Amino acid sequence: MFKTLSFHLAGVIIIVALSSAALRGEERSASKQFRAGAFAIDISPLELPVIVNGNMTENKADKITDRLHARCLVLDDGTNQIAIVVVDSCMVPRHLLDEAKELASQATGIPASRMLISATHTHTAPSVHGCLGSDPDPNYVKFLPPQIAKGIAQAQKNLVPARIGWAMGRDEKNVACRHWIMKPGVAPTNRFGGTKNDKVMMHPGHNNPNAIRATGEPDPDVPVVSIQTKDGKPLAILSAYSLHYVGGVQPVSADYFAVVCDKIAEKVAGTLRVPSPPNGTRSVPATNFMAAHANATSGDTWLMDYTQKERRKFDIEGVAEDVSNAALEAHKAIKYYDWAPIVMEERLLTLGVRMPSAEEIAAAREFVKTFEGRKPKNVEEVYARETIVMSEMPPTRELKLQAIRIGDLGIAAIPNEVYGSTGLAIKRDSPLKMTFTIELANGCEGYLLPPDLLKFGGYTAWRARTACLEPEAEPKIRKVIDELLDDVAKKRSKEAAVAAK
Repeated sequence: MFKTLSFHLAGVIIIVALSSAALRGEERSASKQFRAGAFAIDISPLELPVIVNGNMTENKADKITDRLHARCLVLDDGTNQIAIVVVDSCMVPRHLLDEAKELASQATGIPASRMLISATHTHTAPSVHGCLGSDPDPNYVKFLPPQIAKGIAQAQKNLVPARIGWAMGRDEKNVACRHWIMKPGVAPTNRFGGTKNDKVMMHPGHNNPNAIRATGEPDPDVPVVSIQTKDGKPLAILSAYSLHYVGGVQPVSADYFAVVCDKIAEKVAGTLRVPSPPNGTRSVPATNFMAAHANATSGDTWLMDYTQKERRKFDIEGVAEDVSNAALEAHKAIKYYDWAPIVMEERLLTLGVRMPSAEEIAAAREFVKTFEGRKPKNVEEVYARETIVMSEMPPTRELKLQAIRIGDLGIAAIPNEVYGSTGLAIKRDSPLKMTFTIELANGCEGYLLPPDLLKFGGYTAWRARTACLEPEAEPKIRKVIDELLDDVAKKRSKEAAVAAK
C-alpha cells in the first residue's frame, strides 16, 4: 500500500513539475516579443521601352499599365528574423536574387539564407531572365536587385510589435489543369524540343474530340497569413494561389496578382486614391497595410476548365474578386498568436540537365543560319536557338530549396514552376498542421514535371533553359522539401523542450 502511494505521489510530483516547466517555457516564449514590418517598394521600370518575356517570342513595352512592386515582409520572433518577398516579375534568376539578398543582408543583418524571394509569374513584366525567344533587359537587370534590397531594408525599419495567425481558404472556380493527353498523333511536336511521340497538349480547347483527359490535379487552396499590430490593426497579409496567371492585359502589368492585393487591402484596411504618374491615380491602403499574393503551384494550371463544353468568360477583376473573397473568408477564421516561433532552413541540391546531343546541336546550328541577325519568330526557331544556348551551359544546376516554420504553419519554397500534384503531395506529407508552397522562389529553374508525365512530352517538357532538369528532378526536390519540413518541425520541438526545462 505504501509502495502504491509512493508511486502515486511520485507521479503527481512529476506531473506538477512538468506542468510548471511548461508554464515557465510559455512565460519565456511570452517574454519574447514578436515583431513584423512590411513595405511594398515600386519596381516599375524607369526607362521605356523595356523587353518583356513570358511569351514564346520577345516583346517590348512602351507604357506602364499598372505599377509593379516587390512586396516585402520581415518577421522577428525575438531570436530569428526572416524576410519574405513577392516580386511582380515573370521569373528572376538565382544570381540576381542572390545579389539582392546580399545587398539586403549588408543593410539589415538578416542572413541571406533567411530570405525567401519569389516571382509572381506575371507574363507582362520586364525581362530579367533569358526565356525562350526573349533576352533580359540590361537596364532593368541592373535596377531590380538594389530595389528589392531597399524594400527589405525598409520593411525591417518598419518592424513593430505584432501578432500573427493563419488559415486556409479555397477557390475551386479559377484553377483547372491545362495539360491534356491527346489521341495518338494529335499533340504538337517540336523537332528541337528533345522529345519524341508527344502525347500531351497544352490548352486543347473546349469540345476537342481529340482530347482524352487532363494529366493532373489542380490545387484550389488559398492560404492566408495575417499579421496585426498588438492592438488588432491590420498590418500585412500574405496569400497564395495556384493560378498560372490571368492575362488579357497589356504590359507593363502585374496581372491579377496585384489586383488581389488591392482588393484585400481595400476590404481589410480601406483605401485612399493618390496620384500615380503617368496614368492618373491608384488605390493605396488607408493605413500602413500591405498585401502580398504569391504563386503556389501552377506549372500545369490555368483558369480555363476544358472539361466544360463552353468557354467561360473572365477578366482580371473578376478572378481577383473570387480569389480575394476566398482569402478573406479564411481571414475571418484566423486565430492570432501574440508570439510564434520562427524556424527557417535552406539546402542546396545539384541536379542533372537534359543536354542536347551532338546531332541535335549540329542540326540547330544549321537551322539558326536561316534567321541569322534577328530574333526567333516561331516555335521552331525559338527551340533551335535554345538548343545552342543549352549546349553552352553546364550539365548540372544547383537549386536553392527552403522551408519555413511559423508556429505550426509550414511554407515550402521551390525555384521551379511546380505542378499541382507536387504541391498537394508536399502538403499531405508535411508534419505541420498547415503547409503551403511558393514556387519560382530563390531562382527560376524551369518546369518541374513528375517523371510519369515527363515521358508524355508536350510544351513543358520541351528542352529549354526553362524546362531542362533531369527526369528524376521532381521526386528528388520533393524529398529534400519533405526533409526540410521535418527538420524545421523537429528543431522547434527541441527548442520548446529546452524552453520548458
